[in-house]
Amino acid sequence: MSSDLVIARASASDLGTLKSWLVAAKLPVEDLSASHMPDFLIAKLDDKAVGMIGLEQFDEVGLLRSLVVEPSARSHGAGRVLVAALEERATDAGVSELWLLTIDADAYFARLGFETMDRGVAPAAIQMTDEFSVLCPGDATLMRKILLERS
Repeated sequence: MSSDLVIARASASDLGTLKSWLVAAKLPVEDLSASHMPDFLIAKLDDKAVGMIGLEQFDEVGLLRSLVVEPSARSHGAGRVLVAALEERATDAGVSELWLLTIDADAYFARLGFETMDRGVAPAAIQMTDEFSVLCPGDATLMRKILLERS
């Protein structure tokens, strides 16, 4: 399936789909609005949306937001393709470290090269996000992946 996926920038019209998927997956939606959608990528299969992922960028640091794949498309590589596309986009934008918070997908992200980090070492920009400080519980796993070695 993953070779048939088309990855594109999401639009404001995709917000309803994103929110419904996130609610179904028990992921936070409170801080998402149409203005966030250009920061999201959408995966389509045969012109049907099957997944989305977002990036919040703070200079050289990025926060991977809200990876979600429609249930019928899971276990076919859509999530992996979305993460790779987001990493490429982040790298092109100068992001050297990509961070994320997860309740139950730490093993999945570890397979994609993310490492578990102590919450106290998160960059200030990540700690100040709503996702870090309000939306994700304190027991959420913080993970990081180095995309570019800083000079």
